[in-house]
Amino acid sequence: MQLWVCVCQLSEINLRLILVSGKTKEFLFSPNDSAADIAKHVYDNWPMDWEEEQVSSPIILRLIYQGRFLHGNVTLGALKLPLGKTTVMHLVARETLPEPNSQGQRNREKTGESNCCVIL
Repeated sequence: MQLWVCVCQLSEINLRLILVSGKTKEFLFSPNDSAADIAKHVYDNWPMDWEEEQVSSPIILRLIYQGRFLHGNVTLGALKLPLGKTTVMHLVARETLPEPNSQGQRNREKTGESNCCVIL
């Protein structure tokens, strides 16, 4: 029976989720699970020691991996996360996600740069 558990864990991704408060919890997921699937699972299985951080809906739970918000349809497999290893992600409550490249747009606005025109 233990052999089956080991084989099962090698085909899954162990996610260590960190809240803003610093509390952590580990969960096992399939490479086919999306960010939305993970948010729903965590919401449905909210850890007892995270009670103070409980949110009202899984829809507002967002994952951050390597400094970027993951959109709901991104799978763990698409991120090429290693099977059987632990990957760390942050879990935050946020209503909306920033638009892709919105940070770059804000930086161009601050510096007056533009990428739409060339003056010769």
